[in-house]
Amino acid sequence: MDHSQHQAIGDLSYWLAFMTGLLGSGHCLGMCGGLVSAFFMRLGAKGIWPYLAYHAARVGVYTVIGVIAAAVGAVLVATGQFGKLQGILQIVAGVVVILLGLDLLGVSPWRNSLGFAPVAWLRKQFSLAVQRGPVAGALIGGAINGLMPCSMTMAMAVKATTAPSMVEGGLLLLAFGAGTLPSMLSASFLFGKLGPRLRGWLLKGAALFVIALGVSTLWQGMRYYMVMHRLIG
Repeated sequence: MDHSQHQAIGDLSYWLAFMTGLLGSGHCLGMCGGLVSAFFMRLGAKGIWPYLAYHAARVGVYTVIGVIAAAVGAVLVATGQFGKLQGILQIVAGVVVILLGLDLLGVSPWRNSLGFAPVAWLRKQFSLAVQRGPVAGALIGGAINGLMPCSMTMAMAVKATTAPSMVEGGLLLLAFGAGTLPSMLSASFLFGKLGPRLRGWLLKGAALFVIALGVSTLWQGMRYYMVMHRLIG
């Protein structure tokens, strides 16, 4: 695969990740809007800094997840035949991302129950964060929010395992996090303004972008595997 093709695939993945975050943020409002609004009311936040700290930490955690996922993918590839295993990893990741997209639509044969940390522990730490003060508490709360169970975040992390480098894995999750910012930054204002029906349509749109990302990854992996199979047998 030449550099121009690699660049085009990378740009497409970033765009799909951003659009997933942007459309999926309506779902975020439904799932987390009340939680975030209540958090800031308990925090007694005044001014813009607690809000910026919260979402910077949240998106920062997404980025770190992307870097770690890309590193895991690199380790998996390094344990066997580099070329073939990289193609297989992309194929598996593509299938998993497609299943996560179908899960968001409610039609997947496999329902996602995976998270980045135990939910009970996350909820406890999120509640305790308000005791840390407006800015420090917001940083902790945002970081915890970034680890909350979410099929969209999980799909992006799985996709990041196929990234060519840790930097690109981080950038993929950064693009996703950036897409969630418009609605999550204004969660206190918008919560309750978007009805369940509109949030449902936005979630379906995000799911379609997740599925498109999975199909792109699957196709890329199949092509890469076939090329390497012919080269090394």
